[in-house]
Amino acid sequence: MSAKPGLTAEERMELFGGFNPDDHAAEAEQRWGGTQPWTDSMRRMSTFTKDDWRRFTAEAADLSSRMAEAMRSGAAADGEEAMDLAEEHRAHLTRWCYDCTYEIHRGLGDMYVNDARFTASIDRTAPGLAAYFESAITANATRHHA
Repeated sequence: MSAKPGLTAEERMELFGGFNPDDHAAEAEQRWGGTQPWTDSMRRMSTFTKDDWRRFTAEAADLSSRMAEAMRSGAAADGEEAMDLAEEHRAHLTRWCYDCTYEIHRGLGDMYVNDARFTASIDRTAPGLAAYFESAITANATRHHA
């Protein structure tokens, strides 16, 4: 890895635009602090370099783009294509952040549609994407528990 972990204010602006993850840190810690996924995520992400953040966000954007394309093409949210993308999303989180179990992934999907901030952010890629994503996540979790 290249640079020392941690980002300057300028690097955060470059990588995240107007979004500052620190603005939501207290809320996230209140909700999930003390859990193993929280601990793992804090440990892993605290070591990210600027290049790591670039790869992480690029992979996430690519997944969202492909999920939006599946939705626009008329692929069913509970069909193979969308469920495979949901599984790829779960694997992405496991690789970069924490062990994203199917139960945790379902919870994220619920948050995508029940927290207006997440819905608005996801739907910037394509209107209705948050609900489609949630449906694909739920279908994928069901597929793996059936």
